[in-house]
Amino acid sequence: MAKIEPRRAAAFLADPGVACRLVLLTGDDAGLIRERAEALLRAASGADPMRAAEFSAREVARDAALLAGEAATPALTGGPRAMRVRDAGDGLLAAAKVALAGRGPGLVILEAPDLPRRSKLVTAVEGSPAGAWLECWRERGAELAASAARLLRELGAEADGAAAALLAERAGEDRLLLRREAEKLALYAGPGGRIGAEEVLAVVGEGGGLELDEALLAATAGDVAATDRALAAVFAEGTNPVQVIRAALRHLRRLRQAAEAVAAGASPQAAMEGLRPPVFFRAKPMFERSLQRWGPARLEAAGSALLRVERQAKTTGLPDAVLARHAVLALARV
Repeated sequence: MAKIEPRRAAAFLADPGVACRLVLLTGDDAGLIRERAEALLRAASGADPMRAAEFSAREVARDAALLAGEAATPALTGGPRAMRVRDAGDGLLAAAKVALAGRGPGLVILEAPDLPRRSKLVTAVEGSPAGAWLECWRERGAELAASAARLLRELGAEADGAAAALLAERAGEDRLLLRREAEKLALYAGPGGRIGAEEVLAVVGEGGGLELDEALLAATAGDVAATDRALAAVFAEGTNPVQVIRAALRHLRRLRQAAEAVAAGASPQAAMEGLRPPVFFRAKPMFERSLQRWGPARLEAAGSALLRVERQAKTTGLPDAVLARHAVLALARV
């Protein structure tokens, strides 16, 4: 069975098949891993809570036969069972091999965020006819917008292309956040409701909070005090610092697109209207002030600096909230 290609993922999640005994989910999007694990759990257990179980990686590592034994044991209500293990790694290699060689008919689901492709666990699962390996990478661009539209349809609402793209842009690449914002939008629209860009702008703040919108606009407009106040509210809400940095990068890319149009002879108003989606009317004054302060070359340099800050936040062990705050305030002080 081996690796499941992205084009086959939806069909596989709906029906992994009786020959599959173990599914390994890896990648950098923990939210997408969780979403797919829950889909597999529902499919394999028939959405019967009596047929679903969860085990810790520690107890599975202590007993290599645990998962295989559970998979071979029918549920009290009848039918095969589904077993889920989070935070899996190469320490579960022995348990995975026993489960792959077992008789089933249950399904074992291993969640292993950031597990290297060359890990022993990946090799064992990919090389087994009873194993399936599904990578869960962060979606971007059109792929992310398509997922946003699909999530809204699943929740009983419909979004046009511009609204789906705007939802994806503002919620960002974190799948859990995207789902939460889609749920808010679907509730706002009501059953069978249609969602346009105005509804997204009214409900979804950039990066999950309107304060972050305000902080980024204030920063590029050069208002240090307003930036500092808005950032304080952003972090008080528990917003992830890396998410703040990524939202700042998206804001700079969007501003750069408009700045390039102005450099080519367009008016600031025309440049803002030419963005997709266009700048929200309440944000236009601050956005125009930003265009007056920044040119394409400076925006490119600022974006490169933010990328370096993101790498530092992920690799150096320095306080990521301090790094994010300093990076955004630096934009206001330019």
